[in-house]
Amino acid sequence: MQLNEHGQPIGPHLPDWKGTQKPEASTLEGPCVILNRLDPALHGDDLFAALCAKGSEANWTYLAIGPFDGREAFDRWLAAATRDQNALFYAILDRRSGAAVGVASYLRIDPAHGSIEVGNLHFSSQLQRTALATEAMYLMMRHVFEDLKYRRYEWKCHALNEKSRAAAERLGFTFEGIFRQDRVVKGCNRDTAWFSILDGEWPHIKAGLEIWLREENFDADGRQINPLRLAR
Repeated sequence: MQLNEHGQPIGPHLPDWKGTQKPEASTLEGPCVILNRLDPALHGDDLFAALCAKGSEANWTYLAIGPFDGREAFDRWLAAATRDQNALFYAILDRRSGAAVGVASYLRIDPAHGSIEVGNLHFSSQLQRTALATEAMYLMMRHVFEDLKYRRYEWKCHALNEKSRAAAERLGFTFEGIFRQDRVVKGCNRDTAWFSILDGEWPHIKAGLEIWLREENFDADGRQINPLRLAR
């Protein structure tokens, strides 16, 4: 416990902290996936087919936008995403097919304090519950903590979105609480669940992810042999 000159408890001193920088990487690559800066002209066809296919409407329930009633509205959203000065959007590509099968972004980017959020996650049915999805999240974490030296990585979701909450905990995020009546989304109240990973926790989480992502952890059909459990 550190005390100031008034005898009050304060946080640990960070004499070497000078802040960091905004993420700008055009590409993040792994054995199974490639994350490319979102380009509507390059990725629009694949993403519309993957994210707006008939029967995929339920995947948009907990997102602030969608589902879309046609390609024109979808394209407007993609264009707006690329112009967002407070976020950096990526298309998630399946390395084998080269097709874009999902999107993710960095947002709430705060280089001065070393805090950043992963969000706007939309995984198509081809991407959900696959090693590709986990690898994409691993690549984004690794870039933040190792290349850019951020201190805090956040995940937020609708408090009623059980799949998203379970995914955050599976990936090693710590649940921090619920922000009640945080916002109004699609005419409904949204309570928001907050999760985070800190830089000091990353080495342990990284090790677990890398063990799970090894080729030998999957059978011939791509099914996991051992589950990912990132208890801290």
